[in-house]
Amino acid sequence: MSTEAKDATATKPVVLTHVRVLPHPDLCPEGKVFEAKPGRKLVDAMLDNGIAIEHACEKVGACATCHVHVREGAQFLAPADEEEEDQLDDAWGLDAQSRLSCCVKVKGPELVIELPKFTRNHARER
Repeated sequence: MSTEAKDATATKPVVLTHVRVLPHPDLCPEGKVFEAKPGRKLVDAMLDNGIAIEHACEKVGACATCHVHVREGAQFLAPADEEEEDQLDDAWGLDAQSRLSCCVKVKGPELVIELPKFTRNHARER
């Protein structure tokens, strides 16, 4: 399912990761599918593709507002480190597939992401 793109710094094509975000009633009601360059932060790839995921700590892994569930493709990702695990303890709806999207570097042929219904960010203004 991956597509290829030319990397300006390399002679061989870069295999992009196929990212599928499952429907979320507020952030992407119809879901979203896009290609992302490996090594990129998942939060940045989602923001660049119109998914307004919260990131209260400015994407440094110091909050749990960019919490996601990696439903497929987790085996290609680096495991969460101790700092990410500590922050995840504060995430709403935590499960075994929970990650902070600011800590996940896109990798592998495909990722399927589910956004939690709620976030922990109580300071959010609507």
